[in-house]
Amino acid sequence: MATVAYRAPRSHPSKEIRRHTLIYLGLLPFLLIAVFPIFWMLITALKQDPDLYRMDVVPFWFHLPPTWRHFDFLFHNTFYKDWIVNTMSISFWVSAITLLTAVPAGYALARLRLPGAENLGIGIFMTYLVPAIILFIPLARVVSTLDLQDSWWSLVVVYPTFTIPFCTWLLMGFFKTVPVEIEEAAMVDGCGQLGALCRIVLPVSWPGIITSVIFSFTLSMQDFLYSLAFVSISEQKPVPLGVATELIRGDVFFWGSLMAGALLVGVPVAIIYNLFLDKFITGITGAAIR
Repeated sequence: MATVAYRAPRSHPSKEIRRHTLIYLGLLPFLLIAVFPIFWMLITALKQDPDLYRMDVVPFWFHLPPTWRHFDFLFHNTFYKDWIVNTMSISFWVSAITLLTAVPAGYALARLRLPGAENLGIGIFMTYLVPAIILFIPLARVVSTLDLQDSWWSLVVVYPTFTIPFCTWLLMGFFKTVPVEIEEAAMVDGCGQLGALCRIVLPVSWPGIITSVIFSFTLSMQDFLYSLAFVSISEQKPVPLGVATELIRGDVFFWGSLMAGALLVGVPVAIIYNLFLDKFITGITGAAIR
């Protein structure tokens, strides 16, 4: 008589380990794609110039001792410290102006039952889709009239033209997800419309506000076209413009310093962005639920 082999059922921990292993193996290619640019910038920033231009070796590691010379050149032979201050100042003021404008505009469109509010919100969002290359010509007239040419303050005036429309649309959608009943309860307790907004709506709309700040801050940091059009003085430039124009001189590329400049600004911003990633996702998805 044939004997039937008995196979014990797979234990639950074993299944979990196998499932997680498969998940991480599937994510590994995407992780490599995401991390490789940072790795490449780091080794390029630390390589000596002869090592950068050697064609007979594998370029993914050091063949000469690493050096800090490119970072030293960046801080002592360029206006990089001024560029960082300018970039942070521009991003801060643009984010503040965007919030002060987009919060009341989004709330009014979402709550005050204005005639055609929905179509008006869509129209405001559509202005965000207008290409920047079309707008910088009339905006140049505005900058010239305000006498802000060749100053980073010109970018504080210009950048809200594309951050305010998107953030208004985003916050309008997010405010619609807040139950009207809690505002009505606050008004019954003595709050006015403004008091209900400040004490009730804004605290529960924190993910949408964080999303607006992240959006306006990062867009202000990465813009190149407007800064190229309105700022030409070296010490007034933001980082994207300064690195691209001051470290490329004719056909000479200061690759080590270019990568060092990009690394010092890009990595801290990416870390801060990831700290608020959950809030950012909540804000985007909350705005999409109408």
